[in-house]
Amino acid sequence: MSQPVPTPAGFLSGATPGMRVVVRYRIEGGLTDALGHLVACNGGACTIRTRKADVVIQLSEVVAAKEVPPAPERRRPAR
Repeated sequence: MSQPVPTPAGFLSGATPGMRVVVRYRIEGGLTDALGHLVACNGGACTIRTRKADVVIQLSEVVAAKEVPPAPERRRPAR
């Protein structure tokens, strides 16, 4: 038998801090995504460290979440 697939909130609650994830969540007027590293997940919320800032997301607002591979290396500027 296969294991049941966790809910997006369940996935985040069980994920290891430092894991790179993408989280789709509800905001006023629609949905948005946060891509970055999971800092923490407790107390009904998770924190994702994106390139710009830490984003705190209520687990009740999460509609999808998954692990993503490491970011590709940045290219050096052409000379």
